[in-house]
Amino acid sequence: MSDPQQVWLEWLNSLDVPRKAAAESLRAQFSALGVTDPVDLIKSEVMEDLPQLARFVLLRSLWHGAIDGWADPGSLDQLPAAQRLLAAGSDREDLVRLVRAVAYEAVFATLDELDAGGDVNVSGVEAGWVVMESGEDGSPTGRALSGLHEDLLTMDPSGRDGADLWQ
Repeated sequence: MSDPQQVWLEWLNSLDVPRKAAAESLRAQFSALGVTDPVDLIKSEVMEDLPQLARFVLLRSLWHGAIDGWADPGSLDQLPAAQRLLAAGSDREDLVRLVRAVAYEAVFATLDELDAGGDVNVSGVEAGWVVMESGEDGSPTGRALSGLHEDLLTMDPSGRDGADLWQ
């Protein structure tokens, strides 16, 4: 077996100066985000010019806010329907699981629609969209974030790939 650190260093040393600097910067950023093995993501971004860091940040942010945010204390209490269900004896954990699952489905459907880039079922309409990475100043980099819905489950911060949502 090859030592992962040695493989990383060999690959890193095979790069030209700008790519090497980009790879080292990406490794530091992924590390700051808690990613323990970002090598494949870094290689993809550096060699294929795919915005893997932006994809990771967006998808993880959606998990933390839109999906897992419902598990935060008091989140259910802001919904009158949830208040009524709790008052009627519903299990809080079941309700949290339900709203998280519904939030996941809504996020997935939204990402799927964004990935589609337009409504193919509407003729005569020449409108579409693309999700694009931006630089530090907010200006588009020209690198599209595509296939986001495909990776949503794998970005579950718990490492369970959303399995707890359907229990």
